Amino acid sequence: MVKISIGMPIYNVAEYLSKCLDSIINQTFTDFEVIMVDDGSTDGRSFEICQEYVERDKRFRLIHQKNGGRSAARNTALKNMTGEYITWVDSDDWIEDDYFERLIRTQERTGADMVCIGIKTFMNNEFYMGSHQDKYGAFPGHVIPKKIGMSDIFWGIYALISVWGNIMDAKLYKGVVFSEGIALDDQGNKFKLFLQSEKIVGIPELGYVYRIRSGSITQDGVTNFEKIFEGKVMQITNLEKSMYYIENANYEVDYFHSLYSEWLDKQLQSVDSGWDDDQQERYRSFVLKHRKLFKKRLVKRG
Repeated sequence: MVKISIGMPIYNVAEYLSKCLDSIINQTFTDFEVIMVDDGSTDGRSFEICQEYVERDKRFRLIHQKNGGRSAARNTALKNMTGEYITWVDSDDWIEDDYFERLIRTQERTGADMVCIGIKTFMNNEFYMGSHQDKYGAFPGHVIPKKIGMSDIFWGIYALISVWGNIMDAKLYKGVVFSEGIALDDQGNKFKLFLQSEKIVGIPELGYVYRIRSGSITQDGVTNFEKIFEGKVMQITNLEKSMYYIENANYEVDYFHSLYSEWLDKQLQSVDSGWDDDQQERYRSFVLKHRKLFKKRLVKRG
């Protein structure tokens, strides 16, 4: 059994893929496997680049499948992982040379089943340093309370919503399947892992580089009203799903109900003034509908 299994969904990223894979090969910590899942790439080079790294390094494995989306690729990777710890690196991002070294050594020192590290964003050829990692210092021993970590699904204060930027004990993934066919797949799945975690530690340093690129899911999601609205629909769908899981787990239910109510109210206060009247009304009506439905659920629960 290797120490770390690295999962990597791949789809049409030939321009960025070698930098990502090289950053893994250059790691100071070497006890890992890389499960690359080519999710039906059509760019003619992504799959070939993956093959080159498989031939170059026996720790790299390649699986090709029909395009099913990023969550489907993650599920395929999970089925083929053998590591004691699981992590993800998105194929257009990259990691610092001692990224895994820092994560593993922190886990060994603290006994945490989830260890997170700060991220920096790379966009338009510039780095934007994260400030969230400084906030880990607010917690004794950098141990992040579970409900605080889970609440990042609403506000993103600690950059803990993503499945990348951390290592997790493989046991946390027992019984976990990524919901497929959704955008914002991190938000729609990460809470499942938080619910199973016992100890979360944050490293107050930067180690993961998150690339925002033209054509990425994130970048495309902010280009016009229709895409913003589509993203908000998916965000609310994911949050309501998380409420369902939290209620069934009977975990801090009142706390998360309060957060969700507050979050819905904030959405009504943040309508973009650049939208026309019809767009603003459509957005408000959608949020109001879900706020009303949520309040009915609270009344029904007593």
